[in-house]
Amino acid sequence: MIKKGLSRLGTLFLYLVSLLPLWFLYLIADVIFFILYYVIGYRKEVVKENLRNSFPEKPEKERRLIEKKYFKYMADLMMETLKSVSISGKELQRRMKPTNPELAEEYFSRGKSILAAAGHYGNWELACIEFGFLTEKRRIVIYKPQSNQVFTDFFNRTRSRFGVTLVAMRQTLRKMVEYKNELTFTVLASDQTPTREDAKYFVNFLNQPTAVFLGVEKISKMIDCVVVFYKIELIKRGYYTYTIVPLVEDPKNTQPHEITEIHVRYLEQLIREKPEFWLWSHRRWKIKPGDVH
Repeated sequence: MIKKGLSRLGTLFLYLVSLLPLWFLYLIADVIFFILYYVIGYRKEVVKENLRNSFPEKPEKERRLIEKKYFKYMADLMMETLKSVSISGKELQRRMKPTNPELAEEYFSRGKSILAAAGHYGNWELACIEFGFLTEKRRIVIYKPQSNQVFTDFFNRTRSRFGVTLVAMRQTLRKMVEYKNELTFTVLASDQTPTREDAKYFVNFLNQPTAVFLGVEKISKMIDCVVVFYKIELIKRGYYTYTIVPLVEDPKNTQPHEITEIHVRYLEQLIREKPEFWLWSHRRWKIKPGDVH
């Protein structure tokens, strides 16, 4: 009970801070960056190791620059995500703009639902919320619940306040069957680390054997929808675009793991082009092929 009460006070504090103007939150972000990077070195060794293993061909000086840019962006990302709790729909649409929303309507006109693979690249939280404005069809975001239910509920209210339907990861297949008779646009973060029991397939991703979810492939074949990538790009501080990038239009006519390889390769290409916008402080490679039996 005490823990839940403290969690509720924490969410109230987050909401009140989110009411501050974004320019002021960016000043806080600059301070957070300095503390995280220069004072406490938050997960700095994890970031260094991930960058070293992902880009062995790059000189140490270049990797160090990527590392610093990443921490600078992570501080901005924290404040932008906090601002999303109270941001108005008008302001959100000004800061996160779709480049080709007509493509979604084209697929819908052909009677095709859409499944988008996405990565923890750019501000995926703002994109998730703005996604509610993209179309009148059902918009679904698959999410991984946090261990703290109070914070999960708090952020889910934020993510869904402009019309997005949220589905917990473990309920995905059941919900997809439930919605199979209507046209839907579903977004799934495809670069999360599966549990050991779900680590059934490994790809070579960023120079390392990487366990991946097969959810995009399974769902797309089950409901016969088109597969796209949800590409987020930073234009300038606080301003983004997102683009629907076609990947596979006929999933049932693909080989096993072909869809998985395609969307993983696309994300890898984005990361190689501008690596500072991916989530390097995550322990993405904690499961090795030899760990799975």
